[in-house]
Amino acid sequence: MNNRQKKQYTNYPFHCLLPVALCLFFSISCNSTYTSKKRGYFKIDFPERKYLKFEKADFPYSFEYPAYATIVKDSAYFDSTSDNPYWVNVDFPTFHGKIYISYKTIGGKSNYKIKSAGSYKDSSGINSFEKMVDDAYKLTYKNDIKAYSIEDSVMHTPNNLTGIFFRLSGSVATARQFFITDTAKHFLRGALYFNATPNEDSLNPVNNFLQEDMKHLINTVQWR
Repeated sequence: MNNRQKKQYTNYPFHCLLPVALCLFFSISCNSTYTSKKRGYFKIDFPERKYLKFEKADFPYSFEYPAYATIVKDSAYFDSTSDNPYWVNVDFPTFHGKIYISYKTIGGKSNYKIKSAGSYKDSSGINSFEKMVDDAYKLTYKNDIKAYSIEDSVMHTPNNLTGIFFRLSGSVATARQFFITDTAKHFLRGALYFNATPNEDSLNPVNNFLQEDMKHLINTVQWR
């Protein structure tokens, strides 16, 4: 290469080579296969379904719960001055979740928090059937900001009880809820919560698994 050729080569603008380089790159890329990967989650090994009976002499109800769960008395509700002595938590340590069970007597009295002048005050009220059903729906629909669908289905249990099962879709704090009642004296409500940031994709397999346990619990509820 003589000096003139070297000068022409040196002065040749680089940007003129860019289209050629890009064409070469895309011609090679078009022969390659790209496969997108979905975000993965740890595989969960679910336990074999076995059930135990929760039955206490001083409780107005009994039910069957999974053998891989424990019944926990929350100190917030089970101290000596509690107005809710029959509230229990069905704890699933493996899944870091709990079914919060609350119970009230229809026609009985309960303390409610009423907002007044920017603060909450205790107020006593009668547990009417209509009010408790309304409260159950309100508690469920508090999640409607993050839930993209809420399905409610009527349940009739083998023990002649009636209730509603709620299934929420979306990254919500509690995706499965229910209440069961005889409409005359007993009203029991349950909600499944996890000690984790709500994420529908990661929690959905566990929600579906524990949903069957919740339905077994519901179908075995008996009043005493």
